[in-house]
Amino acid sequence: MMQDQLKLIDIVIELLDARVPGSGKNPDIDTLAKGKYRLLILNKTDLADAEATKRWKEYYEAKGFRVLLMDSRNRKEAMTVGKAVREVCKEKIERDRRKGIVGRPIKAMIVGIPNVGKSTFINSFAGKASAKTGNKPGVTKGKQWIRISKDMDLLDTPGILWPKFEDPAVGMRLGWIGSINDDILEKVGLASELLSFLQKYYCNLLSERYKITEGMSSSEALDQIADIRKCMKKGNEPDIEKAAKCLLDDLRSGKLGRITLEYPEG
Repeated sequence: MMQDQLKLIDIVIELLDARVPGSGKNPDIDTLAKGKYRLLILNKTDLADAEATKRWKEYYEAKGFRVLLMDSRNRKEAMTVGKAVREVCKEKIERDRRKGIVGRPIKAMIVGIPNVGKSTFINSFAGKASAKTGNKPGVTKGKQWIRISKDMDLLDTPGILWPKFEDPAVGMRLGWIGSINDDILEKVGLASELLSFLQKYYCNLLSERYKITEGMSSSEALDQIADIRKCMKKGNEPDIEKAAKCLLDDLRSGKLGRITLEYPEG
């Protein structure tokens, strides 16, 4: 569907989750959008490590992308996108003008993985509830055109993942942020891997929220989370499944702190 629609499109706006700007970038988009103007938006910057976000912005700018940083719930930030789109499409606008074409709106397509915040972004950008929102993957089911302004139309598309992750770590990071349906994931294993990462890079945040100390194994850390968050079964046994869910929920909501789950190469 995206391929069919691309012949109508001037610019592809790709939304990336600022916590996983590498793993969350669908490799198929660069192929599909070849020859189109491009704009990258690092979304959910309020949940990401600010220093890491700065590095990711520089990384993608060095590859020739125009990059914006955003918390898409903030309408003021979302409103900067229109100006950026017009700047990126300046050549096309000038070309139309020289041909005497006036009033033809810029046609933009918004793409991104599931749960990246596309619908929230669209509603902030358009200034009205144009798209369904929800804190889970797969809320947008089909395509829809949205009038942003008299000179800009936006095509919303469903969040899509590519068929196979070459690197298992990519799938794991997408599982951590909720871009893969939780129903098909083994939460305890996922949380254990997340704890290993956090103990290496964000041990201070683990200590602040759960009193997890350095050197604790993932199993001990999950027991500790169960105790702190009162995730207990009958007989006062720790509910490790529930503790794993608490950890993932705390990461996704930002309650654990501002965390970036990968850094650019080099």
